Amino acid sequence: MAFSKVNSKGTTYYLHANKRVTKAGKEIKMYFFARDVRPDKAVDAMPEGYELIEMKTGLPALKKKA
Repeated sequence: MAFSKVNSKGTTYYLHANKRVTKAGKEIKMYFFARDVRPDKAVDAMPEGYELIEMKTGLPALKKKA
């Protein structure tokens, strides 16, 4: 089951991750929220070192902890 968050407006969002390779050849993971679950990209738990915030528009986002 994908990690989910219900925002202040009542919409449910699910956490996903996408792997990318930079021009330097380093592999990075990019996290994003979507309204539907995409089975090949869904993430089961929130990653270590991140905190959950909500943008002014209601969209949840991940922010690195200080």
